[in-house]
Amino acid sequence: MNEKLKVGIIGCGGIANSKHMPGLKSVKEVEMAAFCDILPERAEKAKKDFGTADAKVYTNYKELLADPKIDVVHICTPNRSHSFITIDALRAGKHVMVEKPMAKTAAEAKEMVRVARETGKKLTVGYQNRCRPESQYLKKEIMEKGLLGEVYYAKALAIRRRATPTWGVFLNEYEQGGGPLIDIGTHALDLTLYMMDCYEPKMVVGTTYKKLTNPDCGNCWGKWDPAMHTVEDSAFGFIVMKNGATINLESSWALNILDPIEASTILCGTKAGAQIKNKELILNYDRDGELREERPISNYDGTIKQNASVIEARQWIDAILHDTDPCVLPEQACVVSEILEAIYKSAKTGAPVYFD
Repeated sequence: MNEKLKVGIIGCGGIANSKHMPGLKSVKEVEMAAFCDILPERAEKAKKDFGTADAKVYTNYKELLADPKIDVVHICTPNRSHSFITIDALRAGKHVMVEKPMAKTAAEAKEMVRVARETGKKLTVGYQNRCRPESQYLKKEIMEKGLLGEVYYAKALAIRRRATPTWGVFLNEYEQGGGPLIDIGTHALDLTLYMMDCYEPKMVVGTTYKKLTNPDCGNCWGKWDPAMHTVEDSAFGFIVMKNGATINLESSWALNILDPIEASTILCGTKAGAQIKNKELILNYDRDGELREERPISNYDGTIKQNASVIEARQWIDAILHDTDPCVLPEQACVVSEILEAIYKSAKTGAPVYFD
């Protein structure tokens, strides 16, 4: 392996510029040595802002993958292309981080897992909310120590008031596979399953809605073309796991609600409860017959002042360098995709979806 890991970025749009490339820039063992985008000016700008002086620029991702010097690729393209670019990259001998969701369909996600195992290359998915300091504290200091007891009920929450994304292809069902459920609901569900360490769904009932269709609705990111809005604006799922636990998933880009909440999980156990809300961890429990609340995290492993993208990049590169598991395993992300697809299917058919 090279003295520094050489990373190629495929897709140089919003998420690459706001998360992936700034995070990687903070890791001294990394060089961003290649950039690919269908718009060459975006790849050129990414090289200027984040790349080495001799970094290469491409408009065809297969040309980037053909470079034997590239060790790792980050795939930051629309959902439709996650699976085939990932599979091509794994077969080209690259380790892969693909942006969430893992794939547009569950079948594609399963094939990505299969090829990762076949090639022996590492594959992870960009669920950075696991890497937030409060999430890591809840996982390692509360959940893994069993302080909540048996968690039998949870909520996965990703609800906006009037915040429909109007850039890129977010409103395009063909490119994305859905709306807020697959965009932000996926983060909340992943965070909840991660905390519960529960990845065996039994049954799902789902509903989707497209009700707030007026582009003059006070949307914080401005108007959209109604003809281009081909996805739901809200989706909800009732999920029963094989261990008997119940998860309610709520996702919306535009709900008439006074208390929006995103990337949040509520966990209710037999001993205590916990909630992550607005990047704050709140525990609730009883002591000496009194009900109490606690906000326990002020510093955790020196990471409290770091943002999730930096922590995500650090742990991912460490996993490659030291041959350990990344924070997000592809098998876990695949289950998220299976549940999301089941919610869409249930909403379409009006019937529950059962898992084998």
